[in-house]
Amino acid sequence: MIPIPTSRITSEQDFRNRRKIIGAGLSAMAAMACNGPLLAADSNATGLLEPTPLKTINSYNNYYEFGFDKSDPSEAEKTLITSPWSVEITGAGADKKGVYDLADMYGEFAIESHVRRFRCVEAWSMVIPWIGIPLANIIEKLEPNSKAKYVAFETVYRPSEMPGQRKRILKWPYIEALTMAEAMNPLTLIAVGLYGQDLLNQSGAPMRLVVPWKYGFKSIKSINKIHFQESKPKTSWNISASNEYGFYANVNPQVDHPRWSQSRERRIGNGFFGAKQPTLMFNGYQDEVAHLYQGMNLRKYF
Repeated sequence: MIPIPTSRITSEQDFRNRRKIIGAGLSAMAAMACNGPLLAADSNATGLLEPTPLKTINSYNNYYEFGFDKSDPSEAEKTLITSPWSVEITGAGADKKGVYDLADMYGEFAIESHVRRFRCVEAWSMVIPWIGIPLANIIEKLEPNSKAKYVAFETVYRPSEMPGQRKRILKWPYIEALTMAEAMNPLTLIAVGLYGQDLLNQSGAPMRLVVPWKYGFKSIKSINKIHFQESKPKTSWNISASNEYGFYANVNPQVDHPRWSQSRERRIGNGFFGAKQPTLMFNGYQDEVAHLYQGMNLRKYF
């Protein structure tokens, strides 16, 4: 694993203490603003949400490359070797094709901190304090050409290190994709850590996609290929069950999964019998992303 510089590492307790100070400051500012734009913007974002504990994030995962159960990734994660790590850039839409060393990214890009809601298609959710690089910054550096209408991502394929890949759960390697407009949205992140620390393998080390307004299966883990192309890519879960998992996979409480409701969600960390909460359109990021789908039938293009 590529280490995050020590100066950037934050303990979970320090992170929470810092958020208490920030939260107090925001509350005072909001009061002075008399419920003006600052309060509205802050409440719509994740600024005042309580992050899910680090231990919970690292122990409750869907990562079928390591197995079906939520605990499988944390039990098998030591088998995956993540350092050194490289990313291959390919596709007709890529002018700067080649293999790039992930370690170089720390010198090329600033690492940012973002607290984001995370909503799984299985109707559970978390709040995660990610650190990473806006995908738009990486794409701008790669300078894709006019043929790049979509960008696809591929998880590393190493059955010897990822036991789930030895089973026919999905067609391996795992593939996900975005439109270029989605990829360039400021919310889209290539995460390299959380709580100021390196990602563990079960959370997608050493780099994963984070698209907070979409269901979690779009946030592909352990990326080692990025492909720019003109046609819409075929993605893993859409290939497996197209009637259940659409290409866009936007969080939408008005469109149920064929086997369960998407109108409410269980926040992980609140106990199995904890009260469920209403799911928000686009997972609460409607102001930031709704324009991407203007005029689109979101029931048809789910």
